[in-house]
Parts: sequence; C-alpha cells; structure tokens
Amino acid sequence: MPPAPPSVALPPLPRLPVAVPRSGVSSDARRALRQLLGDVDRGLTVAFRDGADASVLARRRSESVDRMVAHVWTACLGEVDNAALFAVGGYGRGLLFPYSDVDLLALVDAPSPARLRALEQFFATLWDIGLKVGHAVRELSQCRELASSDATVFTSLLDARRLVGDPAFDATLRTIIDDPQLWPPADYLAARLAERDARHARYDDTAYNLEPNIKDGPGGLRTLDSLRWLGRRLVHAGGFEDMQVEGLLDPAERTSLCEAETTLRRYRYALHLEAGRPEERLLFDYQRALAARLGFEDEHEKNLGVEQFMQGYYRAASQVERLGVQVAERFVEMLEPAGDEEPVGADFVRYGRRLAARDPELFMRRPAALIEIFIARLDLPGVVGFSADSMRRIHRATAVHEAMLATDPDALAAFLRLLRRGAPAVDALWRMNRHGLLAAILPAFGKVFGRMQYDLFHVYTVDEHTLRVLRNMARFADPAAKRDFALGCEIWADMPKPEIMLLSALLHDIAKGRGGDHSVLGEEDARAFCTRLGLSRGDVERVAWLVRWHLLMSTTAQRQDITDPDVVQRFAEKVENRERLGQLYLLTVADVIGTSPRLWNAWKDRLLADLYHATRYAMSRDVDLPRDAGERVQECAEYALALLMDQGVAEADVERIWADFPQLSFLRHRPEQIAWQTAAILRAGGGVPLVAVHPMSVRGSTELFVYTPDRDGLFASVTAMLDRLRFSVMEARILSSPKGMAMDTFLLLEADSQQPANAVRAEELQQRLQRALTLSTGVQPSKRSMSRHQRHFQTAPKISFDDAGDRTQLALVGTDRPGLLAAVAQVILDAGARVHDARIATFGERVEDFFLLSDRHNAPLDQALRDRLLHALLERIGPSKD
Repeated sequence: MPPAPPSVALPPLPRLPVAVPRSGVSSDARRALRQLLGDVDRGLTVAFRDGADASVLARRRSESVDRMVAHVWTACLGEVDNAALFAVGGYGRGLLFPYSDVDLLALVDAPSPARLRALEQFFATLWDIGLKVGHAVRELSQCRELASSDATVFTSLLDARRLVGDPAFDATLRTIIDDPQLWPPADYLAARLAERDARHARYDDTAYNLEPNIKDGPGGLRTLDSLRWLGRRLVHAGGFEDMQVEGLLDPAERTSLCEAETTLRRYRYALHLEAGRPEERLLFDYQRALAARLGFEDEHEKNLGVEQFMQGYYRAASQVERLGVQVAERFVEMLEPAGDEEPVGADFVRYGRRLAARDPELFMRRPAALIEIFIARLDLPGVVGFSADSMRRIHRATAVHEAMLATDPDALAAFLRLLRRGAPAVDALWRMNRHGLLAAILPAFGKVFGRMQYDLFHVYTVDEHTLRVLRNMARFADPAAKRDFALGCEIWADMPKPEIMLLSALLHDIAKGRGGDHSVLGEEDARAFCTRLGLSRGDVERVAWLVRWHLLMSTTAQRQDITDPDVVQRFAEKVENRERLGQLYLLTVADVIGTSPRLWNAWKDRLLADLYHATRYAMSRDVDLPRDAGERVQECAEYALALLMDQGVAEADVERIWADFPQLSFLRHRPEQIAWQTAAILRAGGGVPLVAVHPMSVRGSTELFVYTPDRDGLFASVTAMLDRLRFSVMEARILSSPKGMAMDTFLLLEADSQQPANAVRAEELQQRLQRALTLSTGVQPSKRSMSRHQRHFQTAPKISFDDAGDRTQLALVGTDRPGLLAAVAQVILDAGARVHDARIATFGERVEDFFLLSDRHNAPLDQALRDRLLHALLERIGPSKD
C-alpha cells in the first residue's frame, strides 16, 4: 500500500457576490458560476493528485456547492417564508464526490403557482451552471405520508440538512424523524436488513466480485451509511464515535471501520476522476489506470500493481462487511427479549438464540476456547450466533493471541477436532474467517486475504474462492445433493477422514501471489501446517500430495484425449491408488465450481466422471499396459450393436454401415455415440450431407455429427456456422472413412449459458448447417467485436508445432475472443493444411487449443508450411486484431 499522503492545501471556497433577491440569474452570471464550479473541481483534482484526503475533498466540494446553491436560491426565490431547501443523500451528509448527484428536497407549505414557477427556475439554473441535480418538491403532509410508507424516504430524511430558507422547517422535519410511530426500531431494523439482503443479492452476496460496486456492493460505502442510520434511529447514535459510547463498537472496531471508509472513499474519488462520470463500479476499464494513479507498482508477474490495488479494496470491503454483519446482529440482539440462561458444557452458556462464554475472560485465559465456542455452536440447533459481548471478546482475544495461535498446541488440537466434524465444520470455518480467527491459526491464509488474480478465469479473490471450495466440499455430504453430484456424494460417503478433504481445500491455493508455482510452494506449506496440527505422517503426505497435484485431473481431462488409454494410464500411474483418485476427484469438482459459477456444466461433469471411471478401471487391472486396441474396438462395437438391435435395427444393416467406419471411431467414441451415429446414417438412406444433432448426448453436451464426402474447408465451414449460431465447441473429432466420407463429431454448449442446447436450438442448428453445407462456397466466419471484458486481457498468442507421428500438432495458447475457433480454422484452410482432430479448452479469457494437422497430401507439415501458418495466425488473431 502506498504511504500516507502529506497535508495538502485545499482550493479556497468560492467567493460569490451578494445575490439580489428574486432578480434571477442572467446568462452571463450562469456562465460565471459554471466557470467558478469548474475552477473548484480542477483545484480539488490537483489536490487529490497531490495526496489530499478524499473525505476532506468531498466535504470541500459540498461546502462549495452549498454556497452556489444558496446564491441561486436567493436570486430565484429571495428570503421566503413557508419554504426551505434541504440537502439529502450523500450531499445531506456533507459529502460530494467529483460526479455525485446533488440531491435536494424543497419543503413548501401551500405553494402558490408563482412559488412553484420560481422553484422550476431555480432547479433549471442549477443544471445550467453544471450541477447534476436530483430534486423533489413536497409539502410537509406529503413528506410524512411518504416517509411512513417507505423506509427509503424516511432514511433520506435522517440525513436532511437545511441549506437555505425558513428555519422553522428544521423543527417541523424533526417531528417526522422523531415520531415513534413512524418506523419503530424493530420495524426499521427489519426494513434496513431486508434492503441490505436484496442489495447484496444483486452482487452475488459477496464483496469479492472482479468488478465490485464500491458504493452499493457488499462491504461498500452504503454499508457504512446503513450502520449510521441504524445507530441514529435505534440508539440516537449517528456516528461511529457515538456508537462506541453506546457499546455497539469497541475502539478497535471503530478504528477498523474508519480506516476502511478512508480507503473506500479514496478509491471512489479516484474512480470518478478516472471515469469522468459518476461510475461506482471498479470496472476492468479503469483498474490498471487507477492502480497507477494511486501509486501501486508491479512487484513481479504474480503480484501486479493492479492486483495490489484491488487487494486494498477487498480488504477494506471485507472489514466493512464483517463488522457490518456483527453490528447488525448486535442491534437484533438489543431488541430481542432476553432468553433464559442454559449451561452449555463447562465454559459456555446459552441465552435464547445466542451463545456466550460463561467467564468473560475465558478467551484471554485459554485461547483454545476461541475455536471451541465454534464447535459448541454446531451442536446447538436454533442458535443463530454469539452474544454481542462474546463477539467483541472473540475479536479482542484474537488480536491479542494472533502471533501465537498458529503454534499453540491446544488451539491447534481444537482446530483439528473441528475439522474432524466433517461437512458441518465448513460453516464454522466461514464464521471463524469473519472474526479473523482463520488467518490467525493459518497465517498464510491472511496473506491471500483479498488477493485477486487479474484475469477472467478466477472470479473471486483467493480467500473467497477457498471458502467456496470448502462449501462445495460440504455439499457432497448432503443427501439432497445426490441429484447434482451423484458420484461426488458416493465417494464422500466412503471417506473415513473428512479432515483430509477439508485441509486440502483450505490449503490448495495458499501460496498464490508469491511468485513461482503455487502448487509446489503450497505443498511445503501444507506439510508444515498439517505436521503442526498433529496429523499422522501418512495423512500429512495425503494432504500435501493433493495440494501439489490439485490441478492434475482438470488439466488432464481438458487438455488431453482421455479416450486414449496411454493418457489414462499415465494419469493412473501419477495418482497411484483409488483412495487418492476419489480424493482428487472431489477436490477437482469443488475447485472448478468454486472458481467461477460459469465453469461447471454437464459437459465438464461428464468429462471428469469419465476420467475417474476410466482411471479406476485401469487401476483394477493387473497389467501395466493399456488394453490392446483391437480388444477395445470389439468391446465398443458389441455394446453399440446391442443398443441398435434393441431399437429394432437389423444386424446386417449395421454391419453394412460399419464396413466404412474407421477403427478410430470405436476407439474415440462411446458405444452410445456410435449407435446414435449409425442410426442417423441409416435414417438418411444415403442422403448427404447428413447433419444430426443430439441436444443432450451421453457426453453431457449437445452433440453434432456431420457425415458428408470429405473436402478441404469442411471444418472451417462448420466452425464458422457454429460461431454464427453462438455455440461453443468443447471438443471436435475429425475422422475420414475408408471411402472418403467425413465423420466429424463436435461437442457443443451454448456460448452464452454454457449449457446444452434445447430442442428448438438443436433443430435450428441442424437445418442451418444442413443448408450451408450444400453450398459450394462454404461459410465465412462472422465478424464480431470483443466484449468489454475481453479487450482488457488480450495478449499475443503462443503458437507451437510438434511432430505427432504422421501428423503435426499445432498448440495455440492465448486469449479468447468471439469467433476465434472459426478464424483459426479459416487460416488453417487458407494456408493449405487439413484438420484431423481438435481439443478445445477455455479457462476464463484463456484458451488452450490443440489441432492435429497434415498438408493436403496427408503428410506432416514441413517447415515452410509451419512458418506460413504461424505468420498467418499471428496476423489474424494477434492482440491488436478485432
């Protein structure tokens, strides 16, 4: 974090001439006021650049606008009775960020038409001088009526600040705010909490989104405002200092909130300046520029300045979110009737729905109790939280014991007891993290707290991702999850030591951001931490292995051909045994889902399950070598034939079709796919081109089968049409029959939803592609612009060629963009090469695609063709191309 700025001189407040009542504001005067406002804003911008505090600058801008608004009011309305102007919203709190709205409420008593016309002129003049005004004109009776029915309107009155006009309206407005019948404390608290929950739901209920809303998102500035509103309405304490006096905050909590607010306001001020408008989202468009503006610099490629900048935001927002929840719970407890005292073991006591320490000094005296109270809560149905006093004491004791908790034997033993509770422990871990306790026990977790990765693949910070992986792991223990995770639930049920899985989830990304391979570094951390916990040597190594190889299953499934027995055999040799295979499967699934909600789909589910079952089968055999290809072909054919005969297809018809099937079909496809393709060819009765679409195939995706006389450009035409129809290609199998028929299979998902197509979309694809393939001209790729997100992550593609028997493998690693596969296919065609196989993998904005190629004579690519293709690909899909 950059050092604290020095004191900076502020621009002076605007000096205005005395306004002549009801004289209006001439055009020249309006231009002068606009110029004056511009001078103020430019002076504030310079002061911010020089390091002035954002809160001070926002107050100075508010004070400057106060003078201009009062000047224009006098010029338009004069010294009036029965009317007053109030600032509301952020402006009412005396804060105006560079492009914030100027929210005004004009209260009037039986206004005449002339008075209303004067108000219209007043507001129009404010717009003319450059203020973005939000305004309302109400009589007091209307104000009371709206405030009584709408908590948002009532809340806006809490911040109302009279700028000019009849002082008597101050007392009148106070009667509305202080009326005990309008939003009594319990009702007001319920309304504010409901508004908070609805607002947070719009942002995925987390402060850790890649493009967070600094004002309205979880942990944003609105959370701080809400705490002040609640304090004012419930205990007449409208500031954090007053809330400390009332016992709702301790000094450390108050300091944390004030420090976080300073950071958030600074970021918001910089964001407004960078965007040149009232932008509240930290969009990718601005993040790098904001990091530079605020003095953050790259440390190394895995700790970029922009990542440090965002970590500052996430840490501040997390503090606000955590304390916001705790203070809200204190308000709830304050309004609840006191429950009867009920002992819970030797150290704790239950009061109604809340748990507390029997001895106020328990946590200071015995640090292990910090973990034990979370364990105790697991066994108490109906308990919703800890008492306000206990939460405060947990926070204090954690701060005092922080340096020694990671090595305290009793605390570590308690933590291990918690982990051995299995899935229920995850909720406790989540709550411990809110109190900062998890980072105290595992200091390395504190280092990844708020750490983002500047890409589109990881949509959460490392700590938030880790907690989501833990929650996903707990789902495998839930019987209700069997419908979605049948295999995962089955494997979890046979896990004798759930703590191994929880520890691997907790530690798998613990070394992110240090530089180097986080899996290798994390293995060392896992071994050291698990040894301190007191795990057996074997269990220590189990966790360490899972952390080291937590990416192995995902990368093998997505980047290699898992229908190839050699691939499965190599994977099985690395995994070694069934227990480890099941553990790795669970960690992989939980990790993928916890990385991004969009990453998990039926195709990926099927892909990982297929690799799991294939590996388990390989481990069950007593031979080191994969089965003979002929044996595998026969097994697949027999199963596919049985499926076809069950459908009433004659064996002779099947044999006739299969006479022209390449052997690779039976090696690379599942029997269900072979049966479906065969049935489609038979139904076509020799008609070509044949296009068949299965909306939801056995592979967990939409399957497209193209059967037509093979020709150069077929792959390019198909991928171009798929791109036009907004389908993503997950996998492509390009085969040719002995008689020269193309037998190409594509596994697809909808580009937008990453789900298989419905029946209507499948029929559209079949008809559009069928028509397109009858054209001799082929289908050209469509031209579409990159999304706003993709434009910020474009890098030069890495392209390499490797020998692959009688083929050449082209590897392309780079950033995704609309129509990438179609563009690559067209370049390959134009260069004079043929595609024989394709593996497509996308990770956020990153693609890793592999193609098996030959020249037009089915020979490997020579150096000249490789060079020509490389140049053409860089020219077509380089980062500057759109």
